[in-house]
Amino acid sequence: MKIRNSILSILLAATIFSCGNNQNEDNLSSGDVAQESAELNKYFNKEFQKEVDESPMMQTRMGMKSDYGKWDDFSNLKYAEDLEQAKTRLDYLDKINKDALDEDTRLSYDLFKRQVQNEIDDYKYRFYDYPVEQMHGIHAELPAFLINMHRVDSIADARAYISRLVGVEKVINDIIEQLKLREQNGVVPPKFVFDRTLDASRNIIKGKPFTNSAEASTLMEDFTSKIEKLDISEAQKTALINEAETALVEHVQPAYESLIEFLANQQKRATEEAGVWKFPKGDEFYNNALKRVTTTNLTAEEIHKIGLNEVARIHGEMEKIMEEVGFEGTLVDFFEFMKNDEQFYYENTEEGKATYLKEAKEIINSMKAKLPELFNTKPDAGIIVKAVEPFREKSAGKAFYQQPAIDGSRPGTYYANLYDMKAMPKYEMEALAYHEGIPGHHMQIAIAQELDSIPEFRKYGRYTAYVEGWGLYSEYIPKEIGFYKDPYSDFGRLAMELWRSCRLVVDTGIHAKKWTRQEGIDYYKENTPAAESACVKMVERHIVMPGQATAYKIGMNKIMDLRENAKERLGNKFKIAEFHDVVLTDGALPLTILESRVNSWIKSKKR
Repeated sequence: MKIRNSILSILLAATIFSCGNNQNEDNLSSGDVAQESAELNKYFNKEFQKEVDESPMMQTRMGMKSDYGKWDDFSNLKYAEDLEQAKTRLDYLDKINKDALDEDTRLSYDLFKRQVQNEIDDYKYRFYDYPVEQMHGIHAELPAFLINMHRVDSIADARAYISRLVGVEKVINDIIEQLKLREQNGVVPPKFVFDRTLDASRNIIKGKPFTNSAEASTLMEDFTSKIEKLDISEAQKTALINEAETALVEHVQPAYESLIEFLANQQKRATEEAGVWKFPKGDEFYNNALKRVTTTNLTAEEIHKIGLNEVARIHGEMEKIMEEVGFEGTLVDFFEFMKNDEQFYYENTEEGKATYLKEAKEIINSMKAKLPELFNTKPDAGIIVKAVEPFREKSAGKAFYQQPAIDGSRPGTYYANLYDMKAMPKYEMEALAYHEGIPGHHMQIAIAQELDSIPEFRKYGRYTAYVEGWGLYSEYIPKEIGFYKDPYSDFGRLAMELWRSCRLVVDTGIHAKKWTRQEGIDYYKENTPAAESACVKMVERHIVMPGQATAYKIGMNKIMDLRENAKERLGNKFKIAEFHDVVLTDGALPLTILESRVNSWIKSKKR
């Protein structure tokens, strides 16, 4: 879950000035440059540490146990505090003599300054999101955080868990106040969101100790299983479990009941309108969202056209595979065959789900063995594969990645959503594992976190077009070293690229062209082989995360273009592993800066 209104979250959406050589640096001694650069890097790390100190949740994600029983501040006042902090930072940066910095520190300066400026500029849009939605809503993120992030290695850790259970009440109450403010500003989710979030919220307070049930609730089961592994007396275990039960009943239950009551009431006032065009100045907000997410100046219309062109191109490549496997009929017929033939799906049983996870692990392990052919730099952190937990699988996305703890105490995790096995075809398994695991998000995110050469704030940067562009590019590069031997698996790779291309069309369709939710669903159903449930989930994701899904294809296209340009200019001097080093060893970057770094590398290689 993201940290609201912080440098760490603003990195998700920052755009950036281009960084180039500075002629005035020649007038300064190397000692002056080194000293000024060192001082500014100290400042960056000090400000990053402020962000961490203000976020108990980030501390836990990083493997730290400071403020272990606390949550972040989700009150409305935090927005104004963050704005003032951003203004103070901008004032400081404006006084810096950029000419006196070395090249790497100038890049950090530009990145930091631009994200601060974006935070200030975006303050007017602070109420333009949905804190409770089916993808990453706080109602589901709090329990997911406790289950996946909060380790219990001692009695003190257990008491910190209980303290967080008590603290859930304040967080939820603050979120309800935020929802009220958004409604006053004309920002209310469409009707379908309420069905998803109400269902998930009710799931949290099902079972013991909330009801007289033999089955434990999700949080009770998690806490109990963690306590049972501690090397303490049975009496101590019983006492801790009793304390947790009290916290759940006296704090978690009333919090979720209040949220459920508010959402059920607000649902009566919600409409079916899906796009953010319905917000006050919604068009301005969407254009800004596209700029932040893609780190380009592409307009909604341009992105829409790119999507249409890519859909047509990929359909053509799919028709070639259709001929290769000897299928007779139209591409739509082939889609229906791929959607419905049982050979392409595991059974929707515990055994079928276990087999899927086993196969996914084997795919990642096979790719691990081939990494030296593609990469010089590899992460130390390990990776595991897990199914999305039952309490959130119905509303969660198809697959996602959770970063490792910086101290090595938690590996990176590739989550596969196995709620509907019809939405997880065998032919997409390879591409999905490469995207979320290796060489995709795990390589990029874990390498960034382990870099010693950049300030801390850059290690956790999340420029969406870069991060997701790398993930989608990572689906393609295994093909170049012999993977996707099965033509149906290669079709799956194309199906996933097609899916991301359709996103360009549908996201802009909904938010800029006033498409309805159903029009978006129909476009996916007509142009992809995806299950209807996946089409519905994707469109609903577009609706609550405007612009975000456009980043994947825009980012992939840029990385591919940069690589092809490097190949053309360098000829036999081009080395794929060196290119990947350039892309991965500066942390996440805006696409404009990534292009500048690649071009500099090309020039140095030619020399």
